[in-house]
Amino acid sequence: MHNILNIMAKNKILLLPKTRRILETVGENIKLARLRRKLSAEQVAERANIARATLHSIEKGAETVSIGAYLMVMVVLGLEKDFLLLAKDDELGRKLQDAQLPNRERAPRK
Repeated sequence: MHNILNIMAKNKILLLPKTRRILETVGENIKLARLRRKLSAEQVAERANIARATLHSIEKGAETVSIGAYLMVMVVLGLEKDFLLLAKDDELGRKLQDAQLPNRERAPRK
């Protein structure tokens, strides 16, 4: 058991401050959405089938909570379509892909 705890400690997620702020903003937005809907934390946690403590962690932007739990809370709040916007517009990826396209040579004229 001790070895398992050491492995888990070594795999701890370390986020840069900018990345941490992104998660904190997501958590704050989720909390504001819950409050606008006048739903208690207990109601949302129960409907999302997660513990109240997990919802609290989500609303704080915890990096240790699974993305599935974040999604379930968003479903409960009716925000699942927002989840589909993640990585939707991969402008950098498209530019990189286009840069690697081979130049096509023209067919010789007859």
